[in-house]
Amino acid sequence: MNHLIEQAGLSDANLCDSAGTSSYHIGTPPDRRMSAAAATKLGIKLRGQARQFQKSDFQDFDLILAMDQENYENILALDHTKQYQHKVRLMCEFCSRHTLKEVPDPYYGGQEGFNQVIDLLIDACEGLLTQVRS
Repeated sequence: MNHLIEQAGLSDANLCDSAGTSSYHIGTPPDRRMSAAAATKLGIKLRGQARQFQKSDFQDFDLILAMDQENYENILALDHTKQYQHKVRLMCEFCSRHTLKEVPDPYYGGQEGFNQVIDLLIDACEGLLTQVRS
């Protein structure tokens, strides 16, 4: 998403960050297999390091995207007042070419799983960017 935001010249007005719902991998860089898929398919280098979703993210971000239903429910469970639930959506809601409802976890699979996830995320991110622009 950050790559698309930069290409569109919208970096000054849009901030995109990534956080997991569990505490493992905190502080580590992107998975090497996902980095390889991004480099091969898109020619981009993934940046950043893993962090855990925090309650303050509800206030800091206008939109919070979950990769799958389990993450979606874990995020909503942190919103005890239910005042931020309107901000939480599934990533695949923004897809226009793919019909999957959730982003599959490629962690325990082979490289093809990471390539599939990149394709799916590009579709969703392009759809999201179109909505942001309008």
